[in-house]
Amino acid sequence: MTILIGKTPATAGPEAAAGGAGAQIRLERVTKDFGLASPAVDGVSLTIEPGEFMTLLGPSGSGKTTTLNLIAGFESLTSGTIRLDAQDVSTLPAHRRNLGIVFQNYALFPHLTVAGNIAYPLRERKVPRAEIERRVAEVLELVQLKGRDQHYPAQLSGGQQQRVALARAIVFHPRALLLDEPLGALDRNLRAALQLEIRRIHREVGTTLVFVTHDQEEAMNLSDRIALFHDGRIEQVGSPETLYGAPETLFTARFLGDSTVFPLGGQPLTGPVTWEGERWAVDAATVAARAHEGGPTALVVRPEAVGVVRDRAQVPAGANAVRARVRDIEYMGAHRMLQLAVGEDVAGRAQIPAADRSYTLGDDVVAWWRPDAQRIVAA
Repeated sequence: MTILIGKTPATAGPEAAAGGAGAQIRLERVTKDFGLASPAVDGVSLTIEPGEFMTLLGPSGSGKTTTLNLIAGFESLTSGTIRLDAQDVSTLPAHRRNLGIVFQNYALFPHLTVAGNIAYPLRERKVPRAEIERRVAEVLELVQLKGRDQHYPAQLSGGQQQRVALARAIVFHPRALLLDEPLGALDRNLRAALQLEIRRIHREVGTTLVFVTHDQEEAMNLSDRIALFHDGRIEQVGSPETLYGAPETLFTARFLGDSTVFPLGGQPLTGPVTWEGERWAVDAATVAARAHEGGPTALVVRPEAVGVVRDRAQVPAGANAVRARVRDIEYMGAHRMLQLAVGEDVAGRAQIPAADRSYTLGDDVVAWWRPDAQRIVAA
């Protein structure tokens, strides 16, 4: 079964989408100022392509949810422009933007059945009864709730209620689907299951999807691209692989995954770098673009790229190395994580096989990594 999200319903009005893969969403210098010390959203520019799964990721207060509310029309712009395809919707009311919204709290009507909740946006749009029944049946099958149409929300689990909210947001063929922390109220196992369902539904309907979360793992699992927010601005935009493997700033490196971070100050990056008497080779391809601006930088290396040996003579040729001490060992199931004390105040991390029990607390070791596995970022 294929449901074409973005196909213009006859009753949707002139503001409805015309394409079959959802709308392009373009933010141009978007700002929202609530009159506080700094704007909640500060000059954000971002293009979300038709059919793309874009996640707005960041800590609480970073501006991601406010940005989603600006796209939805729930908040008014202080300045800037928002376009859906070629249409400027900056001043268009939320109900005329034809966007599907899913909230963390589901926002289901308790007095309506599952079918009644899903049908609600169609009834508001004066869709004929037979068409309503057909579309409701389609999305019930899509979200795997067939046979639950006459149940009430109180009779459903949290995951089932979220599926109903998703079906209601899809059924009227929106130009794009906006999801605001939709899995935040669910336990870990159910979150993982519904992540798979959201990814499957996105593949099947093919619509533009904007997903807000503060959960790094969730963003990495679901997204085509991630826009990482920090203090009301976008820190970096890219695929999950790019943000994890090629961070441009220390904030990005620390927010997305674990790292060992060595501050480098403002030393030149045209050759080897030094840190507390160590001299390390630099692979030019791993120096982030922003590091050339002349400000402070840091060398970042991920735990899976760090090897551990007993003696410096065991370090592979061409690798960078530093002396460390094992201060903790975490068993993670598939692997063990060594927590390392490096120098005066650097907390290092090295990932080793789960079966490796050769290290104990207090062991003196040498940590090493290849120059092409490190990243030098703006700090």
